[in-house]
Amino acid sequence: MRKRVALGGAVAAVTVGALLVVQNSFAATIPGLGASRQSAQTGTGATTGSGASTGSGSGSGTAARSGTAAGSGTAARNGFGAAGSGLRFSGLGGSTRAATTGDQAGNCPDAHIVVTRASTEAPGTGIIGSLATGVTRASKQKITVEATDYPALLNPYPPSVAAGTKALTKQLTDEVTNCPDTKIVVMGYSQGAHVIGDVLAGTGRVAGFTQSAAISADVSDKVVAVVLMGDPRFVPGKSFNAGTSRTRGLFPRGNDASLDAFAARTQSFCDTGDTFCASGASVAVHLSYTRKYNSVAQDFILSKIGG
Repeated sequence: MRKRVALGGAVAAVTVGALLVVQNSFAATIPGLGASRQSAQTGTGATTGSGASTGSGSGSGTAARSGTAAGSGTAARNGFGAAGSGLRFSGLGGSTRAATTGDQAGNCPDAHIVVTRASTEAPGTGIIGSLATGVTRASKQKITVEATDYPALLNPYPPSVAAGTKALTKQLTDEVTNCPDTKIVVMGYSQGAHVIGDVLAGTGRVAGFTQSAAISADVSDKVVAVVLMGDPRFVPGKSFNAGTSRTRGLFPRGNDASLDAFAARTQSFCDTGDTFCASGASVAVHLSYTRKYNSVAQDFILSKIGG
């Protein structure tokens, strides 16, 4: 089975055990990690449905699709291989239906949540959408929810991150332009967390990725809360870290792309053993954050937006 996956055979996995096979093949496609690294897939899947968001529009999709993964020597030499992005893992959490465009001037909410989904998830808010739902239900304020419209591809990963960075930058800029008094919350899972960090702090000098500068302070100053789950750019020892990990992610942030300026507004959840944010060997840990930490993250967001 492992040999077939390494050669790019189709994988129709809906269990963590099968995903571990996929992770071994994906390791060879990550720039700078080499074919021997036993880590892979930066993302999760989720069933999608309707939530209690005050936003509108289409943010749902289907779960449990199959995909392919390639981990050949050619892929390792050329960066990310041409693997498929259709892996789905059902039953991991709900998804908030959300608009794909922001608020319009003259019809602004008290707070606006922008959700950036994980790799391979269907368009919409993905697994972390359950957190957005919890916040909108618990808050006494008018809140809208918007999903970042980007590829969320596992392979090729760097271009997907670049597309997400561009899309989220426009989302935040448009929201601040149209609704300058609205408090903005950003939340992202896995690749979504990677994208959010790159928008807020820039990419810095990181091999294999398109470099981009941080979003302007005029925009980022309107962001009152940041929640990252399973961030592949995780750095241990930061005051805003909220999990158990003491090891770096696959693409740790350097000082030239630090999130320290957002420390008081950020919670980053990464636990020991996570394949992507902690360079470990457990995909199960990577999929666990909404179940374990949504309540904590919800309370944090509510405290930042004023209840």
